[in-house]
Amino acid sequence: MFKLGLTGGIATGKSTVSNHFKELGIPVLDADVIAREVVEPGQPALMDIVAEFGEEMLQPDGTLNRKALGSVVFGNPAKLAKLNQFTHPRVQASMRAQADAYAAAGVPLIVLDIPLLLEGKNAAGADAVMVVTVPADVQQERLMARNQLSADEARKRMNSQMPMAEKEKLADYVIDNSGTIAETYAQVDAVLAALPH
Repeated sequence: MFKLGLTGGIATGKSTVSNHFKELGIPVLDADVIAREVVEPGQPALMDIVAEFGEEMLQPDGTLNRKALGSVVFGNPAKLAKLNQFTHPRVQASMRAQADAYAAAGVPLIVLDIPLLLEGKNAAGADAVMVVTVPADVQQERLMARNQLSADEARKRMNSQMPMAEKEKLADYVIDNSGTIAETYAQVDAVLAALPH
């Protein structure tokens, strides 16, 4: 089974490409979705978070209070690292288990949709990496429009990530998402046609 890693930058259009894979019937394992699952009520990661950071990390209904957690870990590298210790290994284990199930079922290709795939040194073990990119000015405009941010706020968020030029250098396939959706899909389809499967 071939594992294609999918990543990009904030507001570069990774979701657009991910949705195209889903439309084509290719299984997509989404790290963000799994990250939400591992902190659901009753999950060990949520219990660890409460034990470490306190009961105020819970909403009255027992779910994670993301805003409270964010205010504790944002800008505090030590606390963020602690949170990542609780969540990252569990996200990786869940992705591995799902990938193994697809492999056992004889699925020829899956997509590992991981925002920080390259920052994490491809710990997920993707066989090839696809990066979705747009020019920085387009990225900034889209981010400002999507998240109702000022130009300065958008730049700060973009600058907190690995630069797109670096990601592009590390990629096996670069998808330029600055044109139409049809043009983006055509690039993805060309990569799919060239993949071993």
